[in-house]
Amino acid sequence: MKFISKVHGEMQYEENNIVTFNKGIPGFNELKKFILLDLQEYEPFKLLQSLENDEISLIVTSPYEFFEDYEIKLGEETIKNLKIESPEQVMILTTVTLNSDVKKITTNLQGPIVINTSNNFGEQIILDNSKYKVKNPLI
Repeated sequence: MKFISKVHGEMQYEENNIVTFNKGIPGFNELKKFILLDLQEYEPFKLLQSLENDEISLIVTSPYEFFEDYEIKLGEETIKNLKIESPEQVMILTTVTLNSDVKKITTNLQGPIVINTSNNFGEQIILDNSKYKVKNPLI
């Protein structure tokens, strides 16, 4: 399948690249369908592109690529909403805020995106743990 993004141009994707956010993502509550694509030249970063608004996309990454000790505990509501049956089904991503100064690139460790890889349901959660920041430096 093909999608034309205003920012990223033409993108090829498969049905299994579509992630459904039944609650939307905070700030984009009306948007439910996104595609998750690897950014080949910029690994370990990925693109989370809205299928419903060609101007909305987020750069995301696995926090474990940068913070090996990152830990979250999923609440029962999240587990139920995403129909998670085992930890192996869970992918955790965090949004990235880019900056021309590499030292100012941040990631949101307090608001991770949780995706059930078996059904591609996703949800952004807010952690109560104050040791994680919304703008945590990546480097």
